[in-house]
Amino acid sequence: MKNEFHNMTDAELTTKLQELKSELFNLRFRHASGQLENPVSIRICKRDIARVNTEIRARQAKA
Repeated sequence: MKNEFHNMTDAELTTKLQELKSELFNLRFRHASGQLENPVSIRICKRDIARVNTEIRARQAKA
């Protein structure tokens, strides 16, 4: 899982970050309306966002 984001290009990471933020918004909306069956998916999505952000910042530190 760790290497999943490590092998992406910068453009792919940016796109993935936007997708994950959109997914998190949808999950929160469904949770608030009581339609979310698995609340743990919110935590998983937040962690993936953190992983992408960490990879982006690590690449910026190298440059």
